[in-house]
Amino acid sequence: MVKDVSSNSDENLIQAAEYVEKPESQLKEMWETLKQNKAAVVGLFIIALLALIALAVWGSELLGKQILPYDPNYSDMTKSFIWPNAEHWFGTDQLGRDMLSRILDGTKISLFVGVAAVAISLSIGVMLGAIAGYRGGKTDAFIMRVMDVMLSIPSILLAIAFMAALGKGLDKAVIAIGLVSIPEYARIVRGSILSVKENDYVQAAKVIGNKDSRIIFKHILPNIISLIVVRATLGISTAVLDTAALGFLGLGVQPPYAEWGDMLGRARGFIFTAPYTLIFPGIAITIIVLAFNLLGDGLRDALDPKSRIK
Repeated sequence: MVKDVSSNSDENLIQAAEYVEKPESQLKEMWETLKQNKAAVVGLFIIALLALIALAVWGSELLGKQILPYDPNYSDMTKSFIWPNAEHWFGTDQLGRDMLSRILDGTKISLFVGVAAVAISLSIGVMLGAIAGYRGGKTDAFIMRVMDVMLSIPSILLAIAFMAALGKGLDKAVIAIGLVSIPEYARIVRGSILSVKENDYVQAAKVIGNKDSRIIFKHILPNIISLIVVRATLGISTAVLDTAALGFLGLGVQPPYAEWGDMLGRARGFIFTAPYTLIFPGIAITIIVLAFNLLGDGLRDALDPKSRIK
């Protein structure tokens, strides 16, 4: 009697398929890898907490309600330089303003400037880097020489120069900090495109008649997005530091906004009489910068296929 080999093979394949576990999505694999990095999880938790504080403060201002312990901009000279106590946990500054309320209020400024500045530098830098890397030739040489000139100047000095030209203010600080970071993103994107534009899938897209813009945004950039995401995350911490530096020098965000760098700059004359006026804003800057750096390092590992857990 002849056995039906083909039918038996099909049945065996069906039975085996029932025991084969479905592959996890890349997003889930990245999340699982990120969760294994305890430092990155701590950074993510801190960023989420700061974002909630910033949104709560911003929402309360829109609704005209006060959720902070005190009005961050209300001054009472009779309460100046009160050391931390049960009523004022972080003490008061030289104008009698509650330090805790001002630091919480300053969260929204630092996060807004950091995210907005990175959005500016990311959008312009990616575009310039993509054009330079994909076009090559004189276009590449011209764009990258301009980027090299900008990189040859320390970022804080270049930001000061932009602030001198644009003037003081929150919006001017966002623009200045965003402009000085453009070369970093341009060089990253250009280098990545140079390494992938000769791949078969890019050549195939050219053969079938895709436009250059479509090839760049649909076929090339999605394959280097991990590098951009990691750099943008780390770039926010750099933008926060630059914001604080400009505020410390009196060139960044101006009163009545409560900005941590400006608070440090105005309190530096009281380092011996009221050191807490410098300590608490300094700790706030350190925490937010450290949080984004920890998350950026974790994302670098999570977005690297070789580092993902199996």
